[in-house]
Amino acid sequence: MKKILITGGGGYIGSMLSTELINSGHQVTVIDLLKYDKSSLDHLYFHKNFTFVNDDIRKLKTLKKYISKNEFIIPLAALVGAPLCEKNKKEAVSTNLEAIKKILENLNKKNKLIYLTTNSGYGIGEKNKYCDEKSVLKPISLYGQTKCDAEKAVMQFKNTISFRLATVFGASYRMRSDLLVNNFVQRAINKNYIDVFEPQFRRNFIHIKDVVRGIIFSIKNFDKLKSDVYNLGLSSANITKIDLVKKIKRQVKTLKIKVIKNKSDPDKRDYFVSNKKIEKKGFVASVSLDQGIRELIHVFKNNKSKIINNY
Repeated sequence: MKKILITGGGGYIGSMLSTELINSGHQVTVIDLLKYDKSSLDHLYFHKNFTFVNDDIRKLKTLKKYISKNEFIIPLAALVGAPLCEKNKKEAVSTNLEAIKKILENLNKKNKLIYLTTNSGYGIGEKNKYCDEKSVLKPISLYGQTKCDAEKAVMQFKNTISFRLATVFGASYRMRSDLLVNNFVQRAINKNYIDVFEPQFRRNFIHIKDVVRGIIFSIKNFDKLKSDVYNLGLSSANITKIDLVKKIKRQVKTLKIKVIKNKSDPDKRDYFVSNKKIEKKGFVASVSLDQGIRELIHVFKNNKSKIINNY
């Protein structure tokens, strides 16, 4: 049994990770304001090995108290996504970067930190070339910049691992529909119509269950992985936006697709990503896009409750 602190543990990834760790018998403490979904952790309060702290992770006193009590620290609390960070610039910097620095300053020798950043830091990749962990980071948003700067700070410490996440998809206790695959499937179900800007823009994807599996793999194999950075994505899911839409159409036969030619996508990211480094260490993402699309079709068909997104 490990003692694990997760900041932002009620969020899209955090609620799924907390659940899996609790079910595996670990002792989990979550610090979260539950800003977007007050019920995402309701199913965990029953468990004795779960502690919930409703507080702001930018409070140093709270951080110090719980860092000292736990072996693993997984800081997920963040303002996620370019639009939200542009709208709340000061909060983005204080949460995504300054709070991480505070955590790092208060680590002790027994602490092990697993940091999740975004592979959006690659910005616009070269044509016919995959971005790997040695590729130059060229973030094109404040969100990407804060996450890249935080990763740089994290990697100055030995007992740390950083995962650069592909775009995540799939159902969660704290659902989001602003993520690309989730968003496209929701539009396919609710409107039977998807319009696509910049259809040839490339992206890598990963199912939320594989993100959770990847983190648990890193807890079990921490010494083998520590002091390094890894891309975490599904290698077969390096595809263009238009190919993603075509995949959805195979399952939603009546879907109408329109390519918008004279409009640019506000999200300029365009890259394929190599996940070979983590695969060589023994972790391979396995949930396919087709599986995730099928899951999401059921979610959006059967659950009409309003999903509160980050922005």
